[in-house]
Amino acid sequence: MATPPSAQEQVTQLLGDWSSGDTAALDKLIPLVQPELHRLAHHYMSREGEGHTLQTTALVNEAYLQFADKTHCAETRRRAAEGGAGGDRVSN
Repeated sequence: MATPPSAQEQVTQLLGDWSSGDTAALDKLIPLVQPELHRLAHHYMSREGEGHTLQTTALVNEAYLQFADKTHCAETRRRAAEGGAGGDRVSN
């Protein structure tokens, strides 16, 4: 019987799939990496001095939003370069 892939192997595969244009891979990737991102954010936030207002979950969410925005922009540029949606030009 084949051994199921480790979480690291799944992440690597999903990143490759997503880079190849499989947008559904991102939906599978986020739940796999979120716990580790949250753990890292908590670790770094624990080093902050008194009075900081950003919470761990907010930091992870902000990182995701910035990542998603960059991803959307890259996808739009890719489609435009391929002449797909958003890249079609109307000529007079």
